[in-house]
Amino acid sequence: MSINLRPNSRSAILAGLLVAMLVAVSGCERASEPVFALNDETSELDTKLRIQIRGALRTHCGTPQVPKMLGDESFDTKQLQHGMAIYMQRCAQCHGVSGDGRGPQAEHLYPLPRDYRRGIFKFTSTPYGAKPRREDLLKTLRRGIPGTSMPSFARLPKADLEAVVDYVIALSKRGELESQLVQEADPDEPEIDPEIVQELVDYITESWKMAHFTEVMPLTPLPEFTAEDVATGKELFTSPDVGCANCHGSDGRGQTAANVVTPLKDMWGHDARAADLTSGMLRGGSKPVDVYRRVFNGINGTPMPGFGTSAKIRDDPELVWKLVAYVLQISGQRRSGQVPPVGQFTFAPYPQGTPEGDAQTEDE
Repeated sequence: MSINLRPNSRSAILAGLLVAMLVAVSGCERASEPVFALNDETSELDTKLRIQIRGALRTHCGTPQVPKMLGDESFDTKQLQHGMAIYMQRCAQCHGVSGDGRGPQAEHLYPLPRDYRRGIFKFTSTPYGAKPRREDLLKTLRRGIPGTSMPSFARLPKADLEAVVDYVIALSKRGELESQLVQEADPDEPEIDPEIVQELVDYITESWKMAHFTEVMPLTPLPEFTAEDVATGKELFTSPDVGCANCHGSDGRGQTAANVVTPLKDMWGHDARAADLTSGMLRGGSKPVDVYRRVFNGINGTPMPGFGTSAKIRDDPELVWKLVAYVLQISGQRRSGQVPPVGQFTFAPYPQGTPEGDAQTEDE
């Protein structure tokens, strides 16, 4: 059976087909490919130095599409590409394409997402100032960070978690190399010495390798905590020579003027308020060994010091576990219905014009 269409009908059909083609074409438009951004210091250099640094980063660290593991030419590119794909889907919205903590959602978050480019990670099993072990980063991915916007990714397949950890390490090494190159860049010199570049690559690579061998283990076995341990821990916590109460307060709530009114800064330049330990959310983990390492090592990049090298701990290593017993006891108070009294301080608003302040205003 044939159908005869009038001219007007044919025109309408042709117009419809044209619209459909335009919609289809626009819907199939490829998204722009991700690009690594230079850090603020590099961006301020003159053009020749910027080109050299970008070239060195591309040579040793690749691009988002073809990433490289700095210092390891044999590292599987497909593994990093797999990690990059997961990172772009699940992490870049907060941590940014370059791992600079400036993803499109970052300004709405507090605490701000971590900037990986310094190679500093807060919750590690290694000594203060050392790189994290792979296991530390995997642990953070699986557990998330309670009390922050960092969720748990425990439901992802193990292969995906391993791949995204590799990619985060690659981003971190890239950021470290860039920062080191900026330090070496001299406006009076025509170029950065290639031998210096290689020395920096070797130094960064070695520091990550060493982390594998520097896991901090408790000096004494985990005891079965008693009420006496908690009492001794509280005595230490509030004693002037240990000093925990200076920031956390004698009740662990962080209700001190030094913590609330004039907080110290972390390595990223942000306010670093000591945690309310009674909140029940121990960000670095709530297992006794997790708390032990926070007490013994301190927390990387923050004003939280470690007490492992103090004379008091050297004389009696068991005291670390006493402090752990007290911290765990107060962190579980709210769950047991013991709500601590309201403190005398309220947290002052952040200044307008800062990411924290702007985010706070939007929340109000």
